[in-house]
Amino acid sequence: MTNYLRFRNGGGLAMLCALLGTLCKTGSGQIRYSVPEELDEGSFVGNIAKDLGLEPRELAERGVRIVSRGRTQLFALNPRSGSLVTVGRIDREELCAQSARCLVKFNILVEDKLKIFEIEIEIQDINDNAPDFLTEELEIKIGELTVPGTPFPLKTAFDPDVGMNSLQNYQLSPNDYFSLSTKESPDGSKYPELLLEKPLDREQQSSHRLILTAMDGGDPPLSGTTQIRIQVTDANDNAPVFSQNTYRVRLQENVPRGTSVLQVKATDQDEGIHAEITYAFLNAPVSTSLLFNLNPNTGDITTNGTLDFEETNRYMLAVEAKDGGVHTAHCSVQIDIVDENDNAPEVTFMSFSNQIPEDTDLGTVIALIKVRDQDSGQNGLVTCYIQEEVPFKLESTSKNYYKLMVDSA
Repeated sequence: MTNYLRFRNGGGLAMLCALLGTLCKTGSGQIRYSVPEELDEGSFVGNIAKDLGLEPRELAERGVRIVSRGRTQLFALNPRSGSLVTVGRIDREELCAQSARCLVKFNILVEDKLKIFEIEIEIQDINDNAPDFLTEELEIKIGELTVPGTPFPLKTAFDPDVGMNSLQNYQLSPNDYFSLSTKESPDGSKYPELLLEKPLDREQQSSHRLILTAMDGGDPPLSGTTQIRIQVTDANDNAPVFSQNTYRVRLQENVPRGTSVLQVKATDQDEGIHAEITYAFLNAPVSTSLLFNLNPNTGDITTNGTLDFEETNRYMLAVEAKDGGVHTAHCSVQIDIVDENDNAPEVTFMSFSNQIPEDTDLGTVIALIKVRDQDSGQNGLVTCYIQEEVPFKLESTSKNYYKLMVDSA
């Protein structure tokens, strides 16, 4: 006998041949552990047997096993000790980038009772990365008539760690003309801002060299440095001005590469070379700069890669406009990604059997099924139902879980 299972979300329909399973009892639970990253292979995570209320010898007898591992196999169940241990390198930055929380989730099945337990392991960050500048030297040109108090945003350092282990502040080498403060970008990252404290005199000193240090909040703290070379130039008395402080736009995910996003526009009241404006992203993460392109002459922003709502639903970009002299202006660009129904539902049979007696009692559970859809909102809602005119029915047991039952002889 061939039976079919259909599942549907807000915009798509798929059909899956249903494999019938053994009798199961529904039930679920959640077990949580927390471990630091970069543990040695075989490190103890938790005692699964104890947390399930079993003796280690019962694990094999009851068919306790991991049934879903995600993209990377990082953990394994030791059947002799009942312990959950690490089996691969756990690099938090590789798994979760700079997310505030890093969770690895998988399921454990107790076969004889057909119960599913969700295992949630939080990966704790350790201070294993020092702040790093992308360039060994930053060059700044400042007019000799620049007014004290004028700020000069500098390019940020990058630290892939999170929390207190991430980049916390900057320090400037002692000098007579400049001070430093730590500012926060629209995306929450910290960047240094140089502040002119006293007038410059090009005839007395045409250049200045400073050392910029970025420090994280680890114990002990780690740091990275870069040099700042400041050239004192003649005056340019007007700075560019953007038409808006913040530009906002909504963009569909999966648009073709080269799609126009928007145009930022700045003007300068000066003439000649001092009025020639060029545009550039300021402190943009490498991942963002790979997705968007900014024309330095026109201010047009276009897509340079594939946008995926499921990965990131909002981008905050900082744009700098620089005239032909030394003055700059800054604006923010907020790009909201609109979800499309681009992911089909997924169906997983957690436990099943391909044979059942023909006199099986009504209501007997023969399979445990899990469904999911990576889209959001209505596009992520999944309805699971069985094709008509078959002696079976589906019943939801918990979120994303169904049981397949005998409905008639």
